[in-house]
Amino acid sequence: MFNNNKSIIRMSTVIYPSPIFGPIHSRRLGISLGINLLPADGKVCSFDCIYCECGFNADHRPKQKMPTREEVATALEKKLVEMHNDDVHPDVLTFAGNGEPTSHPHFAEIIDDTIRLRNKYCPNAKVSVLSNATFCGRKSVHDALMRVDNNILKLDTIDPIYINKVDRPTGHYNVEEVIEHLKAFNGHVIIQTMFMKGDINGFNVDNTGDLYVTPWLEAVKRIKPMEVMVYTIDRETPAHGLLKATHEELDSIRDKVKAAGIPCTASY
Repeated sequence: MFNNNKSIIRMSTVIYPSPIFGPIHSRRLGISLGINLLPADGKVCSFDCIYCECGFNADHRPKQKMPTREEVATALEKKLVEMHNDDVHPDVLTFAGNGEPTSHPHFAEIIDDTIRLRNKYCPNAKVSVLSNATFCGRKSVHDALMRVDNNILKLDTIDPIYINKVDRPTGHYNVEEVIEHLKAFNGHVIIQTMFMKGDINGFNVDNTGDLYVTPWLEAVKRIKPMEVMVYTIDRETPAHGLLKATHEELDSIRDKVKAAGIPCTASY
């Protein structure tokens, strides 16, 4: 099950080792030790984003199973002991990897194990979860996310057509329901949003203008997050024709969020 070697690169996309990878340097989080609750040989996600660094779901169907709770805890403790002995101190333990971490059936218990190990070996590190928010309405997931330091949940837009063209949910997804679930964190949530440009099969994916930004910002105001992270493409994507948002465009969006009284960072 364990695959702690280098990431697998296929067709300009990356499949991460499981259950532990890194540490790596994150644009948004610093020195990050990755925790991947998905199989090491493929992708399991409730979205099929055209910009995902792990590629399209159909191109990476896994044959292996998800790591068990016990396998995750054992591998994480081993890596934390190794880093401690090497005097390497992570800024953050980040749940990310080959798909949606909250889809793991023992996500909540694994969060508790991770917090316990963090407290033992690297008490200054934060525990972060990068999620597309599709399962945050489940009580066990919601409660677990309330226990982590950085509950980072995706909201790329509130436009249903854009969501279906770009984020491409694989099951039921109602953006208004998701917004209500995000509001239920009562501020203990960080919203992350991908801004980009380009054209895919005749559909303009530019969400940097007022047409998309204004209603998105109104939704963000309703959610009242502790922070917003806006970012753009940093790696090759499975869909061709996607372009980075410019520094100026991201800065403009960041400044609008700040003007609403919400802390916001931009990653280029």
